[in-house]
Amino acid sequence: MAHLTQNPADKERFICVYPVYINSKKTLAEGRRIPSEKAVENPSCAEIRDVLTAAGMNVYVENKMHPREWNRDVQFRGRVRVQLKQDDGSFCQDKFSSRKDVMFYVAEMIPKLKTRTQKSGGGDSSSQQGEGGKKSKKKKK
Repeated sequence: MAHLTQNPADKERFICVYPVYINSKKTLAEGRRIPSEKAVENPSCAEIRDVLTAAGMNVYVENKMHPREWNRDVQFRGRVRVQLKQDDGSFCQDKFSSRKDVMFYVAEMIPKLKTRTQKSGGGDSSSQQGEGGKKSKKKKK
C-alpha cells in the first residue's frame, strides 16, 4: 500500500528525472522530454543530482534504467528522484512547480558545472585524450 501514499514528502511521491529526459543526443521517441536546443549532451545522474542538491532540493539517486535506454552502461544508469512538494502540498521551491521546471533548470545548469566547463575548455590536453579514449570504447559495445 506504500505506493498509495498521499503525502508529497514521501519518497514514493518524489518525481523521477532520468538523464534521457534532458539528453540532446536522444530523440523524442527515445525519451527526451525537452527541446533539443535546451537539452544537454549525455547528462549523467551525478550531474543532475549535483545541480539539484546545489539548488537546495531534496534529491536521491536510484539505480534504475529508463525503459527506452538500450545502452546498459553504467554511464547511462540511474534515475534521480526529486521532492517537489512539502507535507502540506506547497512547493519546496517556487521556481520548481513542475517536472518541466526541474528539467529545464537542470539542463541549463549542467553545462555550467565545473566538470563540464573544464572539459570543454580543453585546458589539459592529456586528460582530454584520456576522456576521448574512454568514450570511443563505450561506443564500440
